Amino acid sequence: MTKRLILIRHAKSSWDAPFDDHARTLNEQGQEAATAIGGWLQSKGFLPDAILSSDAARTIETTERIVAALGTAPTITFKDNLYHAPPATLMRVLQKTKGNTVALVAHNPGIAFFAEEIVAKAPAHSRFLDFPTCATLVCDFPITDWADAVSRSAQVVDFVVPKDLA
Repeated sequence: MTKRLILIRHAKSSWDAPFDDHARTLNEQGQEAATAIGGWLQSKGFLPDAILSSDAARTIETTERIVAALGTAPTITFKDNLYHAPPATLMRVLQKTKGNTVALVAHNPGIAFFAEEIVAKAPAHSRFLDFPTCATLVCDFPITDWADAVSRSAQVVDFVVPKDLA
């Protein structure tokens, strides 16, 4: 048995409210990218049962746009401890989750470091290590319970950035 993780960095955000980072919303490019990633996930059959998202405005909006394009109704939980979370926090949150396919929507730099940390072998994509806005990693863990997830054990299924879909 395996568990699937869909790791998504929030889409491109606006800098209209630069003094309140938590309240920044998506710009037009980000809105389009989040919808495109949702469509890509749907077309590939990468459908999460559960989504765990930071509670920042831009991650909430990214999550909502992706879900609208999926055409399914996963359980969504917005968590304040995912806002600018380091890799150790992302792993702890993942290890406590339920569901066979879980999406995690968060921020850089933590999400980029987490992606690099969990995979056994990085994909041959030039943008994997910097994990740009709305980058999406799909990987499988050879486990039956998320509590058993460990670093360097996930097998990459797919990796995409919005520019790949243009």
